[in-house]
Amino acid sequence: MAISEGFKDYIVDQLGQFGFVTVKKMFGGAGIYYDGLIFGIIADDVLYFKVDDSNKADYQKAGTEPFKPFEDKPMIMPYYEVPVDVLEDRNQLFEWARKACVASKNNLSASKKRKKNRD
Repeated sequence: MAISEGFKDYIVDQLGQFGFVTVKKMFGGAGIYYDGLIFGIIADDVLYFKVDDSNKADYQKAGTEPFKPFEDKPMIMPYYEVPVDVLEDRNQLFEWARKACVASKNNLSASKKRKKNRD
């Protein structure tokens, strides 16, 4: 996995309407954060947003695929590729990013509940 600086800069620029986002390199790709919360991944110059039951259907309807960090392993992560037409439309991208943040917050809340129930 790799990302080009040009693609990273393009993503940050496209998300300008969303607010201040940070991009942190990780595992050969990068995580995209808003207010300390990861809601996206860039890998091999492809943008993926966090999904859960609240937004997953949007990606499936658009025909995009989930993020698979390893080609030779069946593992998938709860991130789906952002469709190119969404990526190129700042207003649509804003909405999809907002929904990805909600999915990320939902996941964080669910994780805290699971941890609390184990204690």
